[in-house]
Amino acid sequence: MPELTWNRPVLSIFKEREKPESEPFVVIRAREVMVNQTSDLEFCGFIKDFYTLMGDADYLSSPEGKEDHYVICWFDDTEPDMSKDFRKLRGAKFNKIVCNINEQNHKRTYNAQFTATQGKLE
Repeated sequence: MPELTWNRPVLSIFKEREKPESEPFVVIRAREVMVNQTSDLEFCGFIKDFYTLMGDADYLSSPEGKEDHYVICWFDDTEPDMSKDFRKLRGAKFNKIVCNINEQNHKRTYNAQFTATQGKLE
């Protein structure tokens, strides 16, 4: 599968639990999301220049957050059929998160690399 890219998506991130959560613990807007399928059961990707719309994105890079698994969901705005535009990655772990703070307005932006074990990308 070739690398797939989405521009300016809003991503909802849930902690993966036995009982599915109904509310995301963080919602972010990214400049770009790139995902590669590396094998039948493995995905890797990058979330570029994202910022928090709701919740606490700093948890993802905390010691507890690094150990957690996540479900990442977003809608594909390029898909005209709204019944087919939902995208989801399960079993996601964030491998590397870099936070940049703008010195003038103190706005935080992040970049993150992740892996996932399941995905619905098309």
